Amino acid sequence: MTRPRASAAAERLESLDVLDPPAQKIGKLVRDAVPDGPVKDGLSGTWLGHALHPLLTDIPIGAYTSAVLLDLAGEESAADKLIAFGLAATPPVFATGWSDWADSEMGDAAVRRTGLIHAALNGTATVLMGASLVARRGGRRGRGKLLSLAGMALVGGGGWLGGHLSYARGVGVDTTVFDPDIENWTATEVSESDLADGRAACALTDGVPVLLVRRGEQIHALHDRCSHRGGPLHEGELTETTVACPWHNSIFRLEDGSVEQGPATFPQPVFDARLTDGRVEVRRRAR
Repeated sequence: MTRPRASAAAERLESLDVLDPPAQKIGKLVRDAVPDGPVKDGLSGTWLGHALHPLLTDIPIGAYTSAVLLDLAGEESAADKLIAFGLAATPPVFATGWSDWADSEMGDAAVRRTGLIHAALNGTATVLMGASLVARRGGRRGRGKLLSLAGMALVGGGGWLGGHLSYARGVGVDTTVFDPDIENWTATEVSESDLADGRAACALTDGVPVLLVRRGEQIHALHDRCSHRGGPLHEGELTETTVACPWHNSIFRLEDGSVEQGPATFPQPVFDARLTDGRVEVRRRAR
């Protein structure tokens, strides 16, 4: 079967290593500007339980698309207002997108490069839409319409790359969602002695990595792959009640896997755990 041209084009963009130096610098600037805590959680969508950026993109895209259609219908005044509305809605879209990308680009060259091009296309589209509005208000409606059409073309390209980042590269999706459930009690290779002194252990059980932490007589068990970008939780910092991802510092409660601090938006799957003949057994906790 012939490979789709769009997929081949995306792969060529992902191979542009010339983009790495500026992208890495920009990523660091964004991470420094948006520290862990309430602001990061707000931009990530931790409070929403879902990535916020894709939701916000619909607002300017819908406004710009409607404006172009209204231009064709001769409703020029309404088109002008929609372009102005789309421009006003753009700053939070950019803020959430840059924040998500800055977390995801570390260690993932494909995401780093594609995300930078995605941002450049949408940024240029915003400039064109702004120029279109200026031209319209200055009486140069023909020029304004052409600029908005050019802007929409770039919005389409940026949207295609945004979809590629989500669907092909998994940015913003729960990294644990496709793992099989462990419905029955299943023995792990971890013994009771492996959990001494509150150390974290990772057990690969039916292909699923499980984080195991003992607190007194209770053994906590969570999916070990961080739902955000797949970081190994057993390498993260433990407290009495939480574990932090070593990659992006998302913090999860050991008791129920809930997100205490983002940028993660999805909780960790939780397992019941018990000791049988000195070995730890686990099963997926009923949802």
